[in-house]
Amino acid sequence: MRSHSRRKFLKGVGASLGASLLFSPFYDSIANAAPGKKPKRLLIFFTMGTAPSIWKPKSVSGETPTFSESTSPLEEVKEHIVMLDGLPSGSPSNNHGSADGLTGMGYYSNGPYGLISVDQYIVEKLKGSGLSTPIPSLLLGAAVEGGKTGFYKGTNLSPIGSPTSAYSTVFTGFTPSNNQGSTDNSAAEALLKRRKSVLDNLTKELSSLKGNLGKEQQYKLDLHLESIRQLEQRLSNTMTPGGGGGTGSCSVPGTPAGDMTNGLKANQLHLDIIVGAFACDITRIAAIQWGSDQMMNANLSEIGLSGEEHNGMIHTGAPAHLDLIKLEKWLHQQFVGVIKKLKATPEADGSGTLLDNTLVAWCRDMGDAPNHTQNEMKFVLASGNGGYLKTAPGGRFIKSGERHERVLLSLCDAMGVTDFSGFGDPALGSKSPLPGIAAT
Repeated sequence: MRSHSRRKFLKGVGASLGASLLFSPFYDSIANAAPGKKPKRLLIFFTMGTAPSIWKPKSVSGETPTFSESTSPLEEVKEHIVMLDGLPSGSPSNNHGSADGLTGMGYYSNGPYGLISVDQYIVEKLKGSGLSTPIPSLLLGAAVEGGKTGFYKGTNLSPIGSPTSAYSTVFTGFTPSNNQGSTDNSAAEALLKRRKSVLDNLTKELSSLKGNLGKEQQYKLDLHLESIRQLEQRLSNTMTPGGGGGTGSCSVPGTPAGDMTNGLKANQLHLDIIVGAFACDITRIAAIQWGSDQMMNANLSEIGLSGEEHNGMIHTGAPAHLDLIKLEKWLHQQFVGVIKKLKATPEADGSGTLLDNTLVAWCRDMGDAPNHTQNEMKFVLASGNGGYLKTAPGGRFIKSGERHERVLLSLCDAMGVTDFSGFGDPALGSKSPLPGIAAT
């Protein structure tokens, strides 16, 4: 009877705050820039592996690529792009479901409780610094059921799947600094009290469960309780106009509207939310997951595409991979779209555009999906004028035999994190970012 009561309780809480809100991975400390270094943002765009034959450039002259059909949308923003190929993971024979992509090492190498993905590692290393943001790391992604994501902090993390829940999590109670003329916060304060009351009750209820759980379940419960503590801080911070320390103004995007039953279309809405969160300095680190390591339904009637990515496109046995090319081209369009939105959005403090201070990284769970190997991990990186990357007018393509973990260390370096202890493969020895991709 008590177990049934708990389920009813959690169901009621979910109706008030949304289950995604309560158990979303907001248990990191506040993300800030490292002391002495200009703050930068990181956006991780994470997908399943692809077929090397459709991804690699048609040709490369020096470092200048001629893009393939599936990567052709990159032509629009080529001056901001660095493509990386040929980087093996530490366990190149690892399959779908291993954690190598963003952790630098495989799930089975280190056990399920020592893993941390690069996004969470950066937040953890930067916590306690001067500036703060209401949301330490914003993880979004629709239709990831039935498999793993690329995000880890001890356990595999689930992103917020609903654009409506994501929008509410990010912007409810937030007063943009260009709307500071209104001083009536009574409604927001009442909402804050109701939410904090629910959270207090939830904390007590979950704490009472701990004594009846095994070690693994207790570990996961501790993470949930920490996420609630961070959520309480998030709710308190929303009462401060401007949210995360920005001194200028920002515009909150409109409420999400569109087909939220289609995971790909829902993720388009998530990208808009991420750009809005960056613009309002609500978060400095965001990531979006497309599908899971096992499947992604790709129903896009406008380009004549219908089916499931993993078994229906990657493992079709058709050498041309025609449907996979359509899907990859569409995904590249979304990647380019968010780069263009960041480039078109001015910084609230007048210091250029969002892209000028953001590193965008397309990462994957494996390099050769048809053969299920991680021998040649692939990345597409983008930054703005005077940003982290060494760029060229025609784009850059670099093929390297270095471990792919070094690219993840470059993401750390871009965010001012240069202490790499506790991240990735401890057997790698001396750790350093991948040479040749940073502007300085």
